[in-house]
Amino acid sequence: MYTIRTKHDHVEVYNYMGVFLFSADTAQEARAILSEEYHA
Repeated sequence: MYTIRTKHDHVEVYNYMGVFLFSADTAQEARAILSEEYHA
């Protein structure tokens, strides 16, 4: 499970323990990265 949080002009992605994983420009981009890199 991952959490996508909006921060000003970008989004940040955290794992289920609240550890920061990466940032992206949009939630859509973050979901694509999760799908490709983290097999969510």
